[in-house]
Amino acid sequence: MRTDLCDLLGVDHPIVGFSPSEHVVAAISRAGGLGVLGCVRFNDAAELDTVLTWLDRATEGRPYGVDVVMPGKVPTEGLPADLGELIPPGHRDFVERTLQRLGVPPLGAASDRPGVLGWLHSVARSHVEVALQHPVRLIANALGPPPPDVIAQAHDRGLLVAALAGRADHARGHVAAGVDIVVAQGYEAGGHTGEIASMVLVPEVVDAVGVPVLAAGGIGSGRQIAAALALGARGVWMGSVWLGSSEYRSGPALRDALLQASSSDTVRSRIYSGKPARLLRNRWTEAWSESDAPAPLPMPLQNLLVSGAHDRLMPSGDPTVVPMPVGQIVGRMNEVRPVSAILTDLVTEADETLSQIHKLL
Repeated sequence: MRTDLCDLLGVDHPIVGFSPSEHVVAAISRAGGLGVLGCVRFNDAAELDTVLTWLDRATEGRPYGVDVVMPGKVPTEGLPADLGELIPPGHRDFVERTLQRLGVPPLGAASDRPGVLGWLHSVARSHVEVALQHPVRLIANALGPPPPDVIAQAHDRGLLVAALAGRADHARGHVAAGVDIVVAQGYEAGGHTGEIASMVLVPEVVDAVGVPVLAAGGIGSGRQIAAALALGARGVWMGSVWLGSSEYRSGPALRDALLQASSSDTVRSRIYSGKPARLLRNRWTEAWSESDAPAPLPMPLQNLLVSGAHDRLMPSGDPTVVPMPVGQIVGRMNEVRPVSAILTDLVTEADETLSQIHKLL
């Protein structure tokens, strides 16, 4: 299984693997795919620089990429220095009441973590500035095309720029802005996702643009990779499947929640970041659908609101409350395996499927 995407990215397999874990990213790249590090968790540019320096070594000369969350337009001025001032007190009261109702204990020590500031334009821009100082092959943006100057800087350094799209018209706009690769992300995907399923979206995007398209959303097997190629994609973008890898370092509660979930145990909601994102369905997500729940705030205020709650939910040891973005493919994650084994099985099954299809001719 090889497409022209392999030559474009310098990889062995047309598989791009997204993960917030640098250990997973390095393992994907070493196994012949392109690992892409999610940068939104880094509030401190110096911390990201340290992690990318580690990746420079851990990938053993194989290419890797980064993923940022950057709006294409610079936000208007006039925002308060402390965005927390914009969060209504009623929202904060609801979060605290919900945590108490769910039996989630407070943190052992006071935490003044400001939330995930990677949703902010200024922080995302600092991520790009750091990435440009490292031998990354690809910069991907979860919110469409980055600003024109960012695209120009990337191209000047020989980097490729990718952007996620949930509609064909969005994809056309991405390409017009200078994006090199479009990630057609279907409704089934984890994290931020649109409303069109992959089976419909991928061929629409392929027909709409003249650049390589990666299929994303609901892909967790070699058969699904073969299906994506049949729909016209040059490769796949996979995220959720790596949450079941041994390199993804998570607590036992999250691991149990992922392994026990079925494909119907997710929900698309704005409660994580302020934009529609697919999450594990559990008691925390259900609480936000109760009659006393306020409407989620816009990005980035919603994440600033719930980040402290996430700090308490994750280490609570309760699989029924962990806040985690994940796609519907979670139903296939039934055991913990190394990234290399997962990727090998994906490629083997895709090759076998393509061979079987060829026999039908």
